[in-house]
Amino acid sequence: MLRRTKIVATLGPASSSQKVLEDMIRAGVDLVRMNFSHGSAADHVKRAEVVRAAATAVGRTVGILADLQGPKIRVGKFENGKIELGKGDIFILDAELEGPGNQQCVGLDYKELPDDVSTGSVLLLNDGMLEFDVVDVQGSRITCKVVRGGVLSNNKGINRKGGGLTAPALTEKDMEDIKTAALIKADYLAISFPRSGEDMRLARRLMHEAGGQSLLMAKIERAEAIPALADIIEASDAIMVARGDLSVEVGDAAVPGLQKRMIKMARAKNRLVITATQMMESMISSPIPTRAEVSDVANAVLDGTDAVMLSAETAVGDYPVETIEAMARICLNAEAQFDYYALDQHAVSHKFTRIDQSIAMSALYAASHFKVAAIVALTQSGSTALWMSRVNAGVPIFALTPVQATLTKVTLFSGVHPVYFPSREIKNTAQELIDAEKKLLEMGCVRDGDLIVVTVGEAVGQSGHTNTLKIVRIGEHHRNSL
Repeated sequence: MLRRTKIVATLGPASSSQKVLEDMIRAGVDLVRMNFSHGSAADHVKRAEVVRAAATAVGRTVGILADLQGPKIRVGKFENGKIELGKGDIFILDAELEGPGNQQCVGLDYKELPDDVSTGSVLLLNDGMLEFDVVDVQGSRITCKVVRGGVLSNNKGINRKGGGLTAPALTEKDMEDIKTAALIKADYLAISFPRSGEDMRLARRLMHEAGGQSLLMAKIERAEAIPALADIIEASDAIMVARGDLSVEVGDAAVPGLQKRMIKMARAKNRLVITATQMMESMISSPIPTRAEVSDVANAVLDGTDAVMLSAETAVGDYPVETIEAMARICLNAEAQFDYYALDQHAVSHKFTRIDQSIAMSALYAASHFKVAAIVALTQSGSTALWMSRVNAGVPIFALTPVQATLTKVTLFSGVHPVYFPSREIKNTAQELIDAEKKLLEMGCVRDGDLIVVTVGEAVGQSGHTNTLKIVRIGEHHRNSL
């Protein structure tokens, strides 16, 4: 059974070797996340080479997601690495402090924080584990009263409850890292902490100026991003439901509802969506997930997410391969619960302005009324496959393309499986269909007598020209056009 939901795994010390990567890819990884918060440009180039070598060795197509660090809103370092604060303690965050911090104060990476807060502001540190009330702001010094104490160690993150920090989404480091992402030909570029669609449009301009063609992914993790969701989604190719920082800023109880809303909005706009953060957190040190984690992953699948993402579980965890195997099992079982033949209402009622999009939707409609084994899209850009992936038709979609960049991009499209399909020197639609049948038979994806739905352009080999839908019975020369 082919899995519809894709799995994204983060690279790190636990998954840096080609051997481990090969095992992870065999276990089900579709897209690898490279965290640009760690490492140099040379490190990223080398990691991309290792990922691609591992994918080639296994015989699978795997995409690459370059994830920008974004603004560092963190405390500095401490003399002894950490301190412990109790409820009621007074503690100072000092943007101009030189040297390490101590029990009374600590420096800041984000020097503008004193301008972004005032008396009464609430600051949440270390993913919300500690809570500070701001009682005074004088120059570079923010005096806080500890509401919820605990251990505070080097470089822990800071959020303002309810949002309101003005740090730009793209730092100077990010702008340089965009050039590296273009150099390694990353399939996706994730922008951290965007506040508006303009942040995404700026990132796209910088990517194009660097000569890159990455699809842009907005990580929704700021409170300010919620009222701007429509604009951000419109300006992006994909979004990530980044539940860590988002939960801290808007409150944990609000996140499940926001997750469902964001997935629905993204799919309605034909955008891709990843659900991320702590999905299998216990498997950092355990060979099996908790029941709550199983439910979390399954619910994301049932919400309609394109992909589920692993972070520390595969970056630094003890069981990276086992975690992927467990996630794949959960996804498959959740997908078995879908009512596949109930086409999404938006797909049925939507008015199309492009011929290739109407062909894609017609293919889904045909697949839902015939017992077909597969939908096959002969595609250059992957657009037809993307539109098909927005609706659950209950059959696998095979994107056959000669374009390497398209092969790796569709690794994130739910229900779509990339297949390399070389172009012919002489363009002939009938011959293309025969060759496509042979390819699927060789791969064992279909059998003689199976019905398949095929979309193709009469101008074979040209992007955006899909204008033909055929229902084909494998092994028969007679083909009926719909």
